[in-house]
Amino acid sequence: MKLLGKHLEKDRSGRIRLQAEDAEDMWHVYNLILKGDKLEASTIRGVKSESSTGSVSSERAGALRVNGKSTELNKYVQLGQFHTLDLELNQPFAIVKDYWDSISLDRIANACDITKQADVAAVVMQEGLANICLLTQYMTIVRQRIEVPIPKKRKGSTTTYDKSVKNFFDKVYNAILVHVDFQVVKAVIIGSPGFTKDQFMDHLWATAVRTDEKKLLENRKKFVVIHTSSGHKSALEEVMRDPTIKAKLSDTKASNEVVALDNFYQMMNKDPNRAFYGYKHVARAVQSGAVGTLLITDELFRNQDINKRKQYIRLVENVKKSRANVVIFSSLHVSGEQLNQLTGVAAILNFPLPDIDSDFESD
Repeated sequence: MKLLGKHLEKDRSGRIRLQAEDAEDMWHVYNLILKGDKLEASTIRGVKSESSTGSVSSERAGALRVNGKSTELNKYVQLGQFHTLDLELNQPFAIVKDYWDSISLDRIANACDITKQADVAAVVMQEGLANICLLTQYMTIVRQRIEVPIPKKRKGSTTTYDKSVKNFFDKVYNAILVHVDFQVVKAVIIGSPGFTKDQFMDHLWATAVRTDEKKLLENRKKFVVIHTSSGHKSALEEVMRDPTIKAKLSDTKASNEVVALDNFYQMMNKDPNRAFYGYKHVARAVQSGAVGTLLITDELFRNQDINKRKQYIRLVENVKKSRANVVIFSSLHVSGEQLNQLTGVAAILNFPLPDIDSDFESD
């Protein structure tokens, strides 16, 4: 994301001008634009003009605003007329808010800091099926899904089977070359049930050596092979929990979310009075100054109820004031999906609050 301009008043109203450069930037934009905001950008709109003789002509015209009514007079779009704007990559735009909260400002700061975009690639496979994914702090993106029919082995002849497996492995190999940017990606995880992963890695290195594919050979240390239950995207949950992977990805943001969620589950099992989820319980823990780590999904900051949105923002700001740790999960990331199943907000406490449940018995 490029920051093109920023002008905020003392009351934190104002406009910030940005330019999205990739799909993840668009995810940030989606989270930044909320009901009641104004969006300024150039767009193309088909306009039909009728002459005095009744003939109709069409032309393309530039227009402003998106997702609602036009708030400024325009030659082609009447004031108050609805218009749909399609933002595109590398297209400058500006967001105008009555109040820029700390969550939105932090999101922009992180999105515009290239050092905070540490990515991980993952290939989860089973015989005949593979998903090539990119894991970032905010998203799990399936870049390519590969399916190749693999016939059963026949007694006395495995020629057809072997050809199909080689075709499958070749497709996965080429997909890695296309979708993995080794200048950005810090680790490439290869996971499967059984021996599929091991057979593929033998194929990958044999092919890389034969073709002198330096992009792979020079990044050999980045590859990590582990067991998964399947070749589906859901298997990434297991991948990110594996101790080997955690050690390998210890300096990535995606790993931080997984570690935080794992710590929460461990605390629930070890000392349930130091692990709570749900807004009421977590808010009470924050009031008591007991929160050590707050876990919260970005989905809560998109709540259409402004008052509820503000209460979650205040929750984060209060935790930060106490110098506790705040981990914001993406609802498009595997770990974010898990946290959403626990209401989207949870906390690990520095000390137990055994009576917190009794505070809500009368609710």
